[in-house]
Amino acid sequence: MTRFVRKTLIATALTSVFVAGNALAIDASLKTEKDKVSYMVGADVGRGLTQIKDELDLKVVIQALQDEFNGSKTLMTQEEGQTVRQEFMQKLQAKRVAEEKVAAEKNKKEGDAFLAKNKAKAGVKTTASGLQYEVVKLGTGPKPKETDTVKVDYTGTKIDGTKFDSSVDRGQPATFPLNGVIKGWTEGLQLMPVGSEYKLVIPAELAYGENAPPAIGPNATLIFDVKLISIETGAEKAAPATPEKK
Repeated sequence: MTRFVRKTLIATALTSVFVAGNALAIDASLKTEKDKVSYMVGADVGRGLTQIKDELDLKVVIQALQDEFNGSKTLMTQEEGQTVRQEFMQKLQAKRVAEEKVAAEKNKKEGDAFLAKNKAKAGVKTTASGLQYEVVKLGTGPKPKETDTVKVDYTGTKIDGTKFDSSVDRGQPATFPLNGVIKGWTEGLQLMPVGSEYKLVIPAELAYGENAPPAIGPNATLIFDVKLISIETGAEKAAPATPEKK
């Protein structure tokens, strides 16, 4: 968080320069290398400020930037600035924690309701851990063990249908050790003979729990459509984006 705030505050100052430049109606065409580099920096900075844009008054930022560049007397000492920086970081941290708590409670409630409804569907089986699975196609090969490495194709979605990951879309099956992924995968794939296609519905506690990636969100129940292609015990390769443990 400290590194993020420092970067964004620096980025804000840079953005202010571009804002001031726009006020002077700078030619929008990028004719020189300097123009292109300047626009690239401005675009990067703009993207980096989206998380705190509502916390800033760019006119005040521009004033501070001009004071520093011109060597004028500033309205705030470095010591005062450090105090403000620390208070601002604490504020952002508290805000983030509060938002994650709300999201976690919401996701847990919606996930529990989805699991209860899905459990009653024909063809859905529920294990002792709470994992739910549905056999889409039953293969004829062996079942992997927890210590095996497997090759799979999969698509992961949230319960609202939002896709967050897919080896199918990447056009490259994922290869990974079963004991190196989330609990729902470790358990679910051991139920699958090679050649099978299953739909796994994984409760939050068997997925990422409260430490989920931002694209998923805390306490999210997840759905995976999985095809077990092969068992490759002893393989040391791993796909770049698999449902890894957290």
